[in-house]
Amino acid sequence: MKIAQVAPLCEAVPPKLYGGTEMVIAHLCDALTELGHEVTLFASAESSTEARLVPMRDHSLRLDAVPLKSDLAAHLSMLYEVRELSQRFDILHFHLDLLHFPLFEHLAHRCVTTVHSRTDLKDLPGAYARWPYYGLVSISDRQRHPLPDANWLATVPHGISPARYWCSGHADRGYLAFLGRIAPEKGPDVAIRLAREARIPLRIAAKVDAVDRVYFESVIRPLLDDPLIEFIGEIGAEQKPEFLANALALLFPIRWPEPFGLVMIEAMACGTPVIAWDRGSVPEVIEPGVTGFVVQSDRQALAAIREVERLDRRAVRAAFERRFTARHMAGAYLDVYQTLLAAPRTVGRGRHGRGATYGTRMGH
Repeated sequence: MKIAQVAPLCEAVPPKLYGGTEMVIAHLCDALTELGHEVTLFASAESSTEARLVPMRDHSLRLDAVPLKSDLAAHLSMLYEVRELSQRFDILHFHLDLLHFPLFEHLAHRCVTTVHSRTDLKDLPGAYARWPYYGLVSISDRQRHPLPDANWLATVPHGISPARYWCSGHADRGYLAFLGRIAPEKGPDVAIRLAREARIPLRIAAKVDAVDRVYFESVIRPLLDDPLIEFIGEIGAEQKPEFLANALALLFPIRWPEPFGLVMIEAMACGTPVIAWDRGSVPEVIEPGVTGFVVQSDRQALAAIREVERLDRRAVRAAFERRFTARHMAGAYLDVYQTLLAAPRTVGRGRHGRGATYGTRMGH
């Protein structure tokens, strides 16, 4: 099968530092290629992939040193190029939420759109209703709740390559880990509070976006004076396995409906249990008492911290291998592609009242 993967240009694929969506796309491209498919990746030039790379920008947007640049212009230029080359592919797989919808209506029957972001935003229901024939993939069942009538084809959990993560079977250093972004919805202040109460060191490996700088300076920085708390800053894929594998547990104290939470399965790939708050996708990812604990309060989280050393770290890794490898993810997407291509095309009503073949409307 000839498959185009269209990635955001915000980060390289895989990302040099933080970037969950781009990490997933990298693992997906490599797994599909290893399975014998002809994969073309549209991404920034410094991306690295087993697929054929079509560079769409000299640098990823976030790490480009040029201060003035246009996110919108870069993505629209990429979408134009993808449309020009579209006849070369059986499937066009987009990871841009719905930015491509106005440009690919005539090809919707060959388009798969993975929704990577939150779905509880005011304007989304109207947009998805306007373009109902694009087939959507959710990354958790919970992600679908705000958009129950959207054209969901499947839920495909994220997957990563086991070979890139290692599990020693024990934590060499007794610290708790927080990995991701410094943002109110991610709850780093909660992680700090719990580490202090448990009297266990906490290491924080996280980036600080410009939009969260005030939160970092006013809320988090004053909490870093405690000798139990170590702020490392942003780390990349090379540092993640050691950081996670040596941790007693990963704390995931989210305050928002996380669509998936890639860091949870990265920890599991290292055999590290996850203590996660019962929001968003968490109950779909964590197996309580096996790969970690799902909690609803500080009290429950502290109890979980006391229990976490009893979990078998090799069983955590085995659970990851059963459910969240890149091969599992690639196989699930191949099922989606094949189902989409085999389905009859549906004639819908055009925006001006004329009959128009938009694509495939699938049952739920």
